[in-house]
Amino acid sequence: MTTFSALIFDLDGTLIDSAPDLHAAAQRLLKPLGRRDLSVKEVSLMIGDGVPKLVERCFEATGDIPPEAEFQAHVAAFIADYEPRSAELTTAFPGAIDTLKILKSKGIKTTICTNKPYGATMQILEKLDLAPHFDAVIGGDTLPGIKKPDPRHLAAALDAIGADKSDAAMVGDNSNDVKAAHALGIPAVLLSHGYTKIPVRDIGAEAVIDTFDELEAALQTLG
Repeated sequence: MTTFSALIFDLDGTLIDSAPDLHAAAQRLLKPLGRRDLSVKEVSLMIGDGVPKLVERCFEATGDIPPEAEFQAHVAAFIADYEPRSAELTTAFPGAIDTLKILKSKGIKTTICTNKPYGATMQILEKLDLAPHFDAVIGGDTLPGIKKPDPRHLAAALDAIGADKSDAAMVGDNSNDVKAAHALGIPAVLLSHGYTKIPVRDIGAEAVIDTFDELEAALQTLG
C-alpha cells in the first residue's frame, strides 16, 4: 500500500465525527449556567486543542470566561460528564475501519495521537470497534503539558510502536496535525471532512483527500 512502515492518526475530525457528542456535553455544561445554546457547527470549530481550550471557547462564545478556579472546576465537570457518554452520538467516518484493516494486513504499524483525554479516547475506540486496529494510543493527557502541535507528542506515538520517523507519516484534519508533523520532519495527509477554521487546502499538508478511499494513492505518492 505504501513505503511507510508507520502511520500516526489524529482522532476527532479524522477517524471519527465526535462533534455531536462534544456539542451535547457543551450544552449540558452551559444550559444550567444560563448561557445561550451553541450549534453543532460552532462547537465543531472549537475542537482540536483539548478539553480545556474547548471549554474556554464555549464560554467565550456565550459570554465571559469564569475566574480560574471556577473555570478549572467547569473543565473537570465537562470531562466527568463527557467521558462516559463520549460515544453516544459519535460515529466513525465512512471507510475508516476498512482502511485500518488494510493497513494492518500490510503489516503497517498504526498509532493514534490525539489531544482528546485518553479515557474518552479509549471509550470511543472500544465502542466503535476501532481499538483493535491500533498498536498504541497517545492521548492529550498522556504526556503532562505536551499536546499537538508539539512534535514531542507525535514522537511519543512513534516511540510507543517502535517506529522511526524516517518511515512515518501523519494522517489528520487540521493545522495542529500539520504543524506537529512538519516540526518532527514527517509528511502529513489531511482529510477534508474534519474540523478546521482554515480552509483545509490552505493549511500546508503534503496531500489533502476527501475520503479514506484516496489514502492509498496519497501515501504512495508521498512515499
